[in-house]
Formats: sequence, structure tokens, C-alpha cells
Amino acid sequence: MSSGASVSTLQCLVEQIKLESAAAVEKIKVSWAAADIQLYCMQNACRMPCFGVPARSNPFREPRSCVLL
Repeated sequence: MSSGASVSTLQCLVEQIKLESAAAVEKIKVSWAAADIQLYCMQNACRMPCFGVPARSNPFREPRSCVLL
């Protein structure tokens, strides 16, 4: 690899790092994120199909076992 190509490669790498750092996500505590997720789920439960499914019509429920005496 020539020095011109390596300089070009390094410049591209620097630009990529600048873009990634500019788009960095703000870090928050896990407890805050969990509280936000819980609040979101509670507020949107009526629109989310995985919440509020009656037990008798839930296709993912555990099968009942038969116990013989």
C-alpha cells in the first residue's frame, strides 16, 4: 500500500469516527430506562397485542398437565 493510499484510508477513518461520535446516543442509568420502558408499556398496553391477551385464547400459554391420583 502506498503512503497516499494509507493517508486517504486514515482520513476516511477519521471522518467515520467523527460521524459516529456526533451520532452518539446519550447514556442514562438502567433504572431510569427501565422506568421509562415500564411507563411506556403501561400507557400503550391497549395498542400492543402482546399485553392483555386473555389466558384462554393465548396460543403461547403453558399446556396444562394431567395429574392422576
